[in-house]
Amino acid sequence: MSLLQSELSGVVMTPDNIRSRKLPLVANLLVAVAAVAVAAGLVFTTGIGNWVLVVFLSGVLYLVGLYVAASRVEGRRAAKNRAWQSMIYTACLLAILPLASVVWTLVSKGSSRLDGDFFGSSMNNIGARDLGGGAYHAIIGTLEQVGIAALFAVPLGVLGAVYLVEYGRGRFAGTVRFFVDVMTGIPSIVAGLFILSFWVLIVSPWFNDGIPRYSGFAAALALTVLMLPTIVRSTEEMLRLVPGPLREGSYALGVPQWKTILKVVLPTALPGIVTGVMLAIARAAGETAPVLLVAGGAAAINFDPFSGNQSSLAMFVYQQAGDASRYAPARAWTAALTLVALVLILTIAAKLLARRSKLR
Repeated sequence: MSLLQSELSGVVMTPDNIRSRKLPLVANLLVAVAAVAVAAGLVFTTGIGNWVLVVFLSGVLYLVGLYVAASRVEGRRAAKNRAWQSMIYTACLLAILPLASVVWTLVSKGSSRLDGDFFGSSMNNIGARDLGGGAYHAIIGTLEQVGIAALFAVPLGVLGAVYLVEYGRGRFAGTVRFFVDVMTGIPSIVAGLFILSFWVLIVSPWFNDGIPRYSGFAAALALTVLMLPTIVRSTEEMLRLVPGPLREGSYALGVPQWKTILKVVLPTALPGIVTGVMLAIARAAGETAPVLLVAGGAAAINFDPFSGNQSSLAMFVYQQAGDASRYAPARAWTAALTLVALVLILTIAAKLLARRSKLR
């Protein structure tokens, strides 16, 4: 305190030295315009690149010019702060640009076939020269396969995470956690090959007079294998974030452990659990290899997931993207847009349900 008083002694406090000087917005804009002009002139006059290089050089020159201008007006410390702040904003913009580009591409190219025929018909009896055809059969297949996979994966994944967090101790829990981590990184085609060798070639002949049979249920089993590790890991992390005093308060009131988990721990972690489940569902809905290996794909509508070939939206996009018909790319883009919109709708609905049932 005495040091501060000695430093302030003899100094007259005026509005000029109370408020620090700041770089005006006009100067900031001028630095940006000058950076773009210099970068464009350098790139286009020398012919060393295109607009991508112009954007990169403009960002670099803008940061350098902003630091120099801010150093003269605000000081070196404020100039460093402003430079790092601009770098953070730039990184955020660079992260958003690919997402915005994907959304714009999907909407612009996928809106051409957003009609009743696309959502109400299949590709059965549609040739390469036919304009019509739709993805109704693929939408049905995606909903059935992902729905069945979620019925299996969500309870098993949540219960497995509850065991690892609340009950798991010792070597067995460590082994389970290790294999869950390993399964998180397995390729989707490995899951498809596993279900092909186990369910399609060994189990399904028992119910089909000794003949192996493709089905949407087999694809759902493969998607379950892919969804389980994601749900277990995300749910485990969310359960670990639940404060310990909530459990201790419940135990102090005489509530048994199973009821504490059911009534206190799970509702508290529900929003995070829902996020992990929707990530797993989004991954499963976009998989092509398992459906191709064990469901076979079909151009006709098949409502029975336990018998016959079945398609999905991801497989429909794959097939139409490689089709030689000039009408196929439009179908592929519209199917991709439909798949993204379907996952978005399911995510919003799940978030709303989780918010309504969250522990207050």
